[in-house]
Amino acid sequence: MVNAGWFTGTSVPLVLASAFAFGGTAQFAAELMEMPRGNTFGFVAFCSYGAFWWSFALFVQFFAATVPPTFVGWWLVMWGVFTFYMWIGSLALNRALQSIFLALWITFFLLGAADLFAIPALHVLGGYMGLVTAALAFYLAAAEVINETHGRVVLPVGAPTKAATRAVAVGVHQPA
Repeated sequence: MVNAGWFTGTSVPLVLASAFAFGGTAQFAAELMEMPRGNTFGFVAFCSYGAFWWSFALFVQFFAATVPPTFVGWWLVMWGVFTFYMWIGSLALNRALQSIFLALWITFFLLGAADLFAIPALHVLGGYMGLVTAALAFYLAAAEVINETHGRVVLPVGAPTKAATRAVAVGVHQPA
């Protein structure tokens, strides 16, 4: 909401607190539960984005004033590259997750380009794309909790395509 221009920088302390607690710590806890289940995608996603939120919060709190915007832009673009290949990996999973990763890599590229090329409108657009990403993530989280609790599909997440399901069955978790 800050990136979209809805709130000013005075709101950043709450963003940082959320980044440390929910974005960083909670995602690290989630990743610890994914590896024993053999969910490499979940492990890498939760671990990586947990680290992103920790590093983001630390950066904003302690170092942002001394780092050139172009370097921040490259950092965000590289997160966009990482998220792009995670999006490709998500194509074998449910549609809701695919949508989250699609929106997220676009968000990173928009925010990165805003800093790289000093185009404030891209920053605002990236902020709005971040809000789309958050709405999609909230929907998937709600669907997973509600569907599991009710023992049936209440909120659909969109099954992966049959071709993607076959590809995963053939290629994932094969013994070396």
